[in-house]
Amino acid sequence: MKRVIITAADLPESGELLIPFDAVLTPLARDEAERRGLTLREVAAQEAGRVSPVEKIVALASDHGGFALKEQLKPLLEQLGLTALDFGTHEEKPVDYPDMALLVAEAVASGRAARGIIVDGAGIGSAMAANKVPGIRAALCYDKASARNSREHNNANVLTLGGRLLSAETALETAATWLTTPFAGGRHEKRVAKIMEIERRYAVPMRF
Repeated sequence: MKRVIITAADLPESGELLIPFDAVLTPLARDEAERRGLTLREVAAQEAGRVSPVEKIVALASDHGGFALKEQLKPLLEQLGLTALDFGTHEEKPVDYPDMALLVAEAVASGRAARGIIVDGAGIGSAMAANKVPGIRAALCYDKASARNSREHNNANVLTLGGRLLSAETALETAATWLTTPFAGGRHEKRVAKIMEIERRYAVPMRF
């Protein structure tokens, strides 16, 4: 059975990380876990799940322009064995996308969810807002190729979609690809680490 490899980009911003007994923690990940004050606890693979106890939780939110697509994403998550943590909106009454993006970004950064998906009219504003939260690597994706690249190369932990720019079929294909594509690690790990270093240089610590 293939051993789980945990990189620095897989770590939550805070809290506890459950890792399988035979998992490989890269040196950079170990140093980063110590810097963040994370508690690492080795457990049986069945208890650890894939890496983290929240690995199957996906934070989900939209503004009014993305509401219809957000609702269509829920059955997809269920089919993939994932659980949606739905922050709304729950109707098509106008709401501001930065508010919705912040809810998802904070859930992922704090470790309540492993990944997040935000849908607004174009997906651009939500990506901008989410990326202001330390620990978030939000990617606006528009097809399977961009979704795959954002996961394999950048280990994106938040996906943003344009509910008014994509057909339902394309959006669902994009989300499915994003949710099922693992981070490739290897040469990409040091590049993601450099993104994180830029963030640490300029970000103001947030309290959750």
